[in-house]
Amino acid sequence: MENPGDYSGEERRKFQRLDIDFVVSYKVKPKSEVCDLSQTKNVSQGGMLLTTNCQFEAGTFLDMIIKVPFVKQKIEVVGRVVVSKEVARDLLYETRIEFIGLDEEAFRQLGDFVNEN
Repeated sequence: MENPGDYSGEERRKFQRLDIDFVVSYKVKPKSEVCDLSQTKNVSQGGMLLTTNCQFEAGTFLDMIIKVPFVKQKIEVVGRVVVSKEVARDLLYETRIEFIGLDEEAFRQLGDFVNEN
């Protein structure tokens, strides 16, 4: 299996990505009342990579609350699962999320945080 760090092609990401760990709460939209906590592996203005304890189908929508270090208010956003892959059998998954409808102020704050760190 190819290591993601070995990719030598053209960069396709729209936004700068920051490798950082912080807590995110999420629940499956609209059917779940139960929130789960996760830890980020990296974040950008367009999305994030999370470690989760279950695998999600691509296209699953999540209601998310992000508490970015050094930003006063929590960022509430809908995320769409791009891909979720198993990294530890039946235990741990890496789940890529694309932000949907991130409001302008939250987008700016997230960009400022990523670009300053």
